[in-house]
Amino acid sequence: MSNEVLKAIHYRRTVNQNSFTDQEVTKEDILTLLEAANAAPTHKRTQPWRFVVFRKEGLNRLGAELSRIYKVVTPPEKYTEVAELNMAKKATMSNVAIAIIVNYTGELPEWEELAATSCAVQNLWLAAHALGLGGYWASPGLINHLSSFLGLTDNQKCIGLFYLGHHQSEAREPVRSPIEDKTRWEE
Repeated sequence: MSNEVLKAIHYRRTVNQNSFTDQEVTKEDILTLLEAANAAPTHKRTQPWRFVVFRKEGLNRLGAELSRIYKVVTPPEKYTEVAELNMAKKATMSNVAIAIIVNYTGELPEWEELAATSCAVQNLWLAAHALGLGGYWASPGLINHLSSFLGLTDNQKCIGLFYLGHHQSEAREPVRSPIEDKTRWEE
Protein backbone atom coordinates (compact mmCIF):
# COMPACT_ATOMS: atom_id res chain seq x y z
CA MET A 1 0.00 0.00 0.00
CA SER A 2 1.63 3.25 -1.08
CA ASN A 3 -0.95 5.87 -0.11
CA GLU A 4 -0.14 7.27 3.36
CA VAL A 5 -3.78 7.93 4.28
CA LEU A 6 -4.80 4.38 3.37
CA LYS A 7 -1.82 3.01 5.29
CA ALA A 8 -2.81 4.97 8.38
CA ILE A 9 -6.39 3.72 8.12
CA HIS A 10 -5.24 0.15 7.63
CA TYR A 11 -2.52 0.03 10.31
CA ARG A 12 -3.92 2.26 13.08
CA ARG A 13 -4.24 0.14 16.20
CA THR A 14 -5.25 0.32 19.82
CA VAL A 15 -2.19 0.98 21.97
CA ASN A 16 -2.78 0.50 25.69
CA GLN A 17 -1.11 2.31 28.56
CA ASN A 18 1.21 -0.58 29.39
CA SER A 19 3.08 0.30 26.15
CA PHE A 20 3.29 4.03 26.88
CA THR A 21 6.60 5.69 27.70
CA ASP A 22 7.21 8.66 29.97
CA GLN A 23 7.95 10.92 26.99
CA GLU A 24 5.72 13.97 27.07
CA VAL A 25 3.16 14.52 24.32
CA THR A 26 3.59 18.18 23.41
CA LYS A 27 0.76 20.65 23.48
CA GLU A 28 1.48 21.32 19.78
CA ASP A 29 0.96 17.63 18.96
CA ILE A 30 -2.28 17.58 20.96
CA LEU A 31 -3.49 20.66 19.08
CA THR A 32 -2.62 18.93 15.79
CA LEU A 33 -4.78 15.96 16.84
CA LEU A 34 -7.64 18.22 17.89
CA GLU A 35 -7.47 20.11 14.58
CA ALA A 36 -7.67 16.78 12.75
CA ALA A 37 -10.69 15.88 14.88
CA ASN A 38 -12.27 19.23 14.07
CA ALA A 39 -12.07 18.40 10.33
CA ALA A 40 -14.60 15.56 10.71
CA PRO A 41 -17.76 15.50 8.61
CA THR A 42 -20.84 16.92 10.28
CA HIS A 43 -24.41 17.25 9.05
CA LYS A 44 -25.63 20.86 9.02
CA ARG A 45 -22.21 21.87 10.36
CA THR A 46 -23.30 21.30 13.96
CA GLN A 47 -19.77 20.17 14.90
CA PRO A 48 -21.05 18.39 18.02
CA TRP A 49 -17.67 17.17 19.31
CA ARG A 50 -16.19 18.70 22.42
CA PHE A 51 -13.01 17.71 24.24
CA VAL A 52 -11.51 18.21 27.68
CA VAL A 53 -7.76 17.58 27.69
CA PHE A 54 -6.09 16.30 30.86
CA ARG A 55 -2.32 16.60 31.24
CA LYS A 56 0.08 16.72 34.14
CA GLU A 57 -1.85 17.54 37.36
CA GLY A 58 -5.09 17.30 35.40
CA LEU A 59 -4.46 13.56 35.04
CA ASN A 60 -4.16 13.24 38.81
CA ARG A 61 -7.47 15.07 39.28
CA LEU A 62 -9.13 12.83 36.68
CA GLY A 63 -7.74 9.70 38.33
CA ALA A 64 -8.90 10.84 41.76
CA GLU A 65 -12.39 11.54 40.39
CA LEU A 66 -12.63 8.14 38.67
CA SER A 67 -11.60 6.46 41.95
CA ARG A 68 -14.15 8.51 43.89
CA ILE A 69 -16.92 7.64 41.45
CA TYR A 70 -15.99 3.94 41.53
CA LYS A 71 -16.22 3.95 45.32
CA VAL A 72 -19.59 5.73 45.29
CA VAL A 73 -21.37 3.76 42.54
CA THR A 74 -19.99 0.26 43.04
CA PRO A 75 -22.18 -2.03 45.15
CA PRO A 76 -20.38 -3.18 48.32
CA GLU A 77 -20.35 -6.81 47.18
CA LYS A 78 -18.49 -5.87 43.97
CA TYR A 79 -16.19 -3.20 45.42
CA THR A 80 -12.47 -3.92 45.80
CA GLU A 81 -9.80 -1.52 46.97
CA VAL A 82 -7.50 -2.76 44.19
CA ALA A 83 -10.07 -1.76 41.54
CA GLU A 84 -10.50 1.64 43.18
CA LEU A 85 -6.74 2.25 43.08
CA ASN A 86 -6.57 1.01 39.48
CA MET A 87 -9.11 3.64 38.42
CA ALA A 88 -6.66 6.40 39.38
CA LYS A 89 -3.65 4.49 38.09
CA LYS A 90 -5.18 4.01 34.65
CA ALA A 91 -5.60 7.75 34.14
CA THR A 92 -2.09 8.57 35.29
CA MET A 93 -0.37 5.85 33.24
CA SER A 94 -0.96 7.90 30.11
CA ASN A 95 0.62 11.19 29.16
CA VAL A 96 -2.72 12.64 28.09
CA ALA A 97 -6.38 11.76 28.57
CA ILE A 98 -9.02 13.43 26.45
CA ALA A 99 -12.66 13.35 27.51
CA ILE A 100 -14.83 12.83 24.42
CA ILE A 101 -18.09 14.73 24.62
CA VAL A 102 -21.11 14.93 22.33
CA ASN A 103 -22.87 18.28 22.31
CA TYR A 104 -26.41 17.41 21.24
CA THR A 105 -27.75 20.44 19.40
CA GLY A 106 -31.35 19.35 18.98
CA GLU A 107 -31.10 20.19 15.26
CA LEU A 108 -30.46 16.59 14.25
CA PRO A 109 -31.22 13.10 15.51
CA GLU A 110 -28.91 12.22 18.38
CA TRP A 111 -27.40 9.32 16.42
CA GLU A 112 -26.12 11.77 13.79
CA GLU A 113 -24.41 13.90 16.42
CA LEU A 114 -22.92 10.75 17.96
CA ALA A 115 -21.76 9.53 14.54
CA ALA A 116 -20.12 12.88 13.77
CA THR A 117 -18.32 12.84 17.12
CA SER A 118 -17.15 9.29 16.42
CA CYS A 119 -15.76 10.48 13.08
CA ALA A 120 -13.89 13.22 14.94
CA VAL A 121 -12.36 10.63 17.26
CA GLN A 122 -11.33 8.49 14.29
CA ASN A 123 -9.61 11.54 12.75
CA LEU A 124 -7.85 12.19 16.06
CA TRP A 125 -6.76 8.54 16.21
CA LEU A 126 -5.45 8.53 12.64
CA ALA A 127 -3.55 11.77 13.28
CA ALA A 128 -2.04 10.26 16.44
CA HIS A 129 -0.92 7.24 14.42
CA ALA A 130 0.60 9.53 11.78
CA LEU A 131 2.60 11.32 14.50
CA GLY A 132 3.82 8.03 15.98
CA LEU A 133 1.58 8.30 19.04
CA GLY A 134 -0.54 5.51 20.42
CA GLY A 135 -3.84 5.54 22.16
CA TYR A 136 -7.26 4.09 22.59
CA TRP A 137 -10.85 5.03 23.27
CA ALA A 138 -12.02 3.74 26.67
CA SER A 139 -15.67 3.79 27.62
CA PRO A 140 -15.97 2.52 31.19
CA GLY A 141 -19.35 2.86 32.88
CA LEU A 142 -17.85 5.52 35.16
CA ILE A 143 -17.99 8.05 32.29
CA ASN A 144 -21.74 8.26 32.89
CA HIS A 145 -20.95 9.97 36.19
CA LEU A 146 -18.40 12.55 34.96
CA SER A 147 -20.85 15.27 33.87
CA SER A 148 -20.43 17.60 36.85
CA PHE A 149 -16.66 17.02 37.02
CA LEU A 150 -16.38 17.94 33.32
CA GLY A 151 -18.80 20.88 33.65
CA LEU A 152 -21.21 19.47 31.07
CA THR A 153 -24.58 21.00 30.28
CA ASP A 154 -27.82 19.01 30.04
CA ASN A 155 -27.43 18.54 26.28
CA GLN A 156 -23.90 17.12 26.57
CA LYS A 157 -22.72 13.61 27.28
CA CYS A 158 -19.27 12.14 27.85
CA ILE A 159 -18.91 9.08 25.62
CA GLY A 160 -15.39 8.07 26.56
CA LEU A 161 -11.82 8.89 27.41
CA PHE A 162 -9.08 8.76 24.80
CA TYR A 163 -5.81 7.80 26.45
CA LEU A 164 -2.73 8.95 24.54
CA GLY A 165 1.03 8.63 24.73
CA HIS A 166 4.30 7.84 23.07
CA HIS A 167 4.72 4.09 23.00
CA GLN A 168 7.05 1.17 22.45
CA SER A 169 4.62 -1.29 20.88
CA GLU A 170 5.46 -3.03 17.64
CA ALA A 171 3.40 -2.51 14.51
CA ARG A 172 1.14 -5.48 13.85
CA GLU A 173 -0.95 -6.71 11.01
CA PRO A 174 -4.66 -5.93 11.17
CA VAL A 175 -7.03 -8.70 12.18
CA ARG A 176 -10.19 -8.25 10.17
CA SER A 177 -12.51 -10.70 8.50
CA PRO A 178 -12.75 -10.21 4.73
CA ILE A 179 -14.89 -7.34 3.47
CA GLU A 180 -16.60 -9.84 1.15
CA ASP A 181 -18.21 -11.35 4.26
CA LYS A 182 -19.77 -7.97 5.06
CA THR A 183 -20.82 -6.76 1.62
CA ARG A 184 -23.71 -7.54 -0.69
CA TRP A 185 -23.64 -6.15 -4.22
CA GLU A 186 -26.81 -5.18 -6.06
CA GLU A 187 -25.99 -4.43 -9.69
